[in-house]
Amino acid sequence: MGKGTGYRAQGSGYRVQGLSLRPVPCILCRNTLPLQMIINAEGDRVMSDLRVISGKVEDASATTAANGDNSIPRGEETRIIASIAEHMAAVMRELNLDLEDPNYAETPERIAKMYLEMFHGLREGAEPKITTFPNDEGYHHMVIEKEIPFYSMCAHHFVPFYGHAHIAYIPESTIVGLSKLPRILEFYAKRPQLQERLTEQVAEFLWSSLEPKGVMVVIEARHLCVEMRGVKKAGALTTTSALRGCFADHMVREGFLALLSRQAAW
Repeated sequence: MGKGTGYRAQGSGYRVQGLSLRPVPCILCRNTLPLQMIINAEGDRVMSDLRVISGKVEDASATTAANGDNSIPRGEETRIIASIAEHMAAVMRELNLDLEDPNYAETPERIAKMYLEMFHGLREGAEPKITTFPNDEGYHHMVIEKEIPFYSMCAHHFVPFYGHAHIAYIPESTIVGLSKLPRILEFYAKRPQLQERLTEQVAEFLWSSLEPKGVMVVIEARHLCVEMRGVKKAGALTTTSALRGCFADHMVREGFLALLSRQAAW
């Protein structure tokens, strides 16, 4: 589980100090895996840890069908905002902040609404609709979309990390609309996330959806949990990569990396 959480999963159904485990389906292997959930005293889910307790890199919220208890139900936004705001107000009181101060008066509700916006990828039906087309021209070379910006939230500290993704695939019988590559990235970024997992999720989504000859994803990001706290190393850049299919071949992979280094002359 995430660093600094102070607990370890013991198995499905285990419950202690307001924590419980509930089984959810993994979108990769379709097996049932335990997922750590944080619940309030009434038994209602407040927020999910999202880190599946296994060696898998995927989480159960990747598709509407697999969301299960990990989704944010549509039509319950008002209740969820009120619940999060209540807990945020309690945090602020523990910090001895005066909630009567006009600057703080509506802060708990603003934070609650912000979380729903930033974690939009968890909502029911949020999975992007992928428009594909037959590869009638027989194009079997690289399709690359570079420098796609994204913003996400660190699952360990709930502070932002942000950067750019470079996505490439080599089609087989199907190609995808180019606007869908940023949408796929956005879907997986809009949740508490790990850069390593985000990279794998985007690659696996394309690999499973398009069945191409190969997929490769490279993400470069700055993490505020590294820059503004702890080690405080401003400007540190983290790079992750994931590949599938023919990109395991050294020559194919090097071709992709060479194209990444080229600067467009606009």
